[in-house]
Amino acid sequence: MTLLRRVTEDEAVRSVAPAVDAQTLAGAAEIVRRVRTGGASAVREYAERFGERREADPLVLDRDAMRAALEFLDAEDRRALTGASERIETFARAQREAIGEVTVAIPGGEAGHTIEPAVSAGCYAPGGRYPLPSSVLMTAITARVAGCERVVVASPGAHPVSLAAAAIAGADAFLAVGGAHAIAALAYGFDGFERCDVVVGPGNRWVTAAKQVVSGVVGIDMLAGPSELLVIADAAADPALIAADLLAQAEHDVDAVAMLVTESEAIAAEVKQELQTQLQNLETAEVARRALTNGFVCVVDDLDRCVALVDRIAPEHLEIMTRDAQAVAGRVRNAGGVFIGARSAEVLGDYGAGPNHTLPTGGTARFCAGLSVMHFLRLRTWLRIDEINRAGSMLGETVRIASMEGLAGHAASARARVVRADDGRG
Repeated sequence: MTLLRRVTEDEAVRSVAPAVDAQTLAGAAEIVRRVRTGGASAVREYAERFGERREADPLVLDRDAMRAALEFLDAEDRRALTGASERIETFARAQREAIGEVTVAIPGGEAGHTIEPAVSAGCYAPGGRYPLPSSVLMTAITARVAGCERVVVASPGAHPVSLAAAAIAGADAFLAVGGAHAIAALAYGFDGFERCDVVVGPGNRWVTAAKQVVSGVVGIDMLAGPSELLVIADAAADPALIAADLLAQAEHDVDAVAMLVTESEAIAAEVKQELQTQLQNLETAEVARRALTNGFVCVVDDLDRCVALVDRIAPEHLEIMTRDAQAVAGRVRNAGGVFIGARSAEVLGDYGAGPNHTLPTGGTARFCAGLSVMHFLRLRTWLRIDEINRAGSMLGETVRIASMEGLAGHAASARARVVRADDGRG
């Protein structure tokens, strides 16, 4: 089994797969259709089929169930989740405070925007092989800080640690199912469960495909496929640290992608050797070894070529392990999250250093950003004309442009204001 196959720069770019394949999209669309038309019975059918719920188990759990899980949580586990939640909230509040309302002068009045949060947020957290309470915190806390009145967490099986994380995040309800049927339930609702306005969070290919299907019905954050890590390294980097970080990425699941771009042949060889050594003592080696076959190592001429290749790939996570990592980071344009210097392990971002860990994959960092309070906010524009006699030039230009477009009613509407201004009724 080849670990991190050697590729050229063009091969590296072509290896980046889209988040959703056509077959999964078609299957997810059918699941969404069945939930949309069948409601709770369809959700329950899928939940029982996949072993998420038994016949007598409720599909939706309330705050009491979440609080009970939190009370039984190990004290050290609770302390860790609480510490992470505080850092996530602090970062999200700083983002929210950086976004302000706007008012600008226009002829005869003012225009601007207000900031309105979505009313209801659906926050998905994976829970397949392992529960991911970190994703519960990342999504639900960010929605709360944005100002959403109702925050729902969805995760398969209602694992106690996920329920506890939902309690810490202040969730209002917990939908105890996962997969495409959970996304459909969040988007359309069912008897006794109200639909959400925005659906966010990471998930497997079925979750991602379902998000694409419902994206015209609800707002979504992004289409995030298998998780990715790209490491830029020069000759001064530590091969053992690079290998450890690539393995941390690879153990997510067999579809994860670990990438190394370096100017050093020696580093490329030493990292491969370290991967073999560290895999021998890694509990998740079976998954990690398979995932490493998805990744690659690419040796280029210099750091300029490293940066250029990163911008073409636009990875989800980018670690920079070079002599002047800050300078290199300043030159990168396309990456979901950037981890600057050997001390800044990507796993710290996974578990609550502050910035959100829900990030764009599959090259979408070229045009998409990671989850933030902005995904739950709407910039609602407004304008107000107080003195119509001072808006003459704007009215005249409006009439002219409407005439150019052949929209006579638009032109008449603007002229009516001119007439009212002339007779003193404006």
